[in-house]
Amino acid sequence: MDRLVSVEDGILAQRAADGDERAFGVLVRRHGPFLVAFATRILRSRADADDCVQEALIVAWRRLPELREPDRVRAWFSTIVARKATDRLRSRRPSTPIEDAEPLSTLPGPDESALTSSQLDALRAVLDELPAEQRTAWLLREVSGYSYDEIARELGISATAVRGRLARARATVFERMQEWR
Repeated sequence: MDRLVSVEDGILAQRAADGDERAFGVLVRRHGPFLVAFATRILRSRADADDCVQEALIVAWRRLPELREPDRVRAWFSTIVARKATDRLRSRRPSTPIEDAEPLSTLPGPDESALTSSQLDALRAVLDELPAEQRTAWLLREVSGYSYDEIARELGISATAVRGRLARARATVFERMQEWR
């Protein structure tokens, strides 16, 4: 196992895709803390983030043979975590203590709730259709609030490349979400 610790991500990902559990374990230990921090920023709950990352890593293990760019396994993990976190956010039910609850007259009605749900569904569909590189950059910026430099470091690209990916992603989201404005 000690020898695997110094092996590059791409090689570990390829070995894991071939069923090497030890290689996958090294990837999990290497990137797990970042993934939990990433999910925590999205979900605002460490417990939910831990569960989300665990679910994402199970999906990643099963889908590793589909990974096209093994050297970018961290970004791929991040995309899966972001999807799981988004699913978790959407499934949350509000749990406001009764004494803090707003009067029924100020709560959104069924029409407004349905509209919001439809908007979220449309946004998810648009994000799912973005190329993985654009989607990951968009999620890191718009959901997690990362700076361009932080995204560049995380994805191993230049800040200029981040700006380009975000510009393309934002243009697509803007165009495809026009009917919801």
